[in-house]
Amino acid sequence: MKKKETKILLVDDEPDILEIVGYNLSSEGYNVSTAKNGVEAIGKAKKERPHLIILDVMMPEMDGIETCEKIRSIPELNETLITFLTARGEDYSQVAGFDAGADDYITKPIKPKVLVSKVKALLRRLKEEEESEDSVVNVGDITINRDEYKIIQKDEEIILPRKEFELLSLLASKPGKVFKREEILDKVWGNEVIVGGRTIDVHIRKLREKIGDDHFKTVKGVGYKFVL
Repeated sequence: MKKKETKILLVDDEPDILEIVGYNLSSEGYNVSTAKNGVEAIGKAKKERPHLIILDVMMPEMDGIETCEKIRSIPELNETLITFLTARGEDYSQVAGFDAGADDYITKPIKPKVLVSKVKALLRRLKEEEESEDSVVNVGDITINRDEYKIIQKDEEIILPRKEFELLSLLASKPGKVFKREEILDKVWGNEVIVGGRTIDVHIRKLREKIGDDHFKTVKGVGYKFVL
């Protein structure tokens, strides 16, 4: 995936942010479009199908959390990466962001070069996933279709946001193995992407709600494992 083919949708109600961040990303060769609020963002996302959406939290008409939730409910945008870029750095705000289906959470202020590096890291993992071997894995009563990003459990199709899918796919790749938190962060989020310490816990909680609590075991102080 070439940079000029990589579409980024930048969503913020502050014109200065749209101009500065948009300029820096465009200068790197990315195809950047902008939206001033959540409603406009959803419309553009449906039309343009961006590879990455950079989303503010505090916006008029529809805030970033609700916007993220609505985008995650649109099947054709399931593979789109979403990262928040916001001045809201509180733990509860970050948890709400990941809960809504975000892939990353970046707090302002941030130097343009650092932001560009984070964007590159996110898109690099997307490229690696696209180039990885597609396969269908059967684990107990669960079928994981890595090609179609689809989960089937007891003949029922379950749609998961990208990071929840990747986390389940990793844990289920070796049932019974305890995956350390550092390994999970590295393989699911990438060691170049800095996320909050509670990120894994939020995603595990969501998987327990959707797949079943019995399939996931916490190994205190170490990490998590998938149980058949």
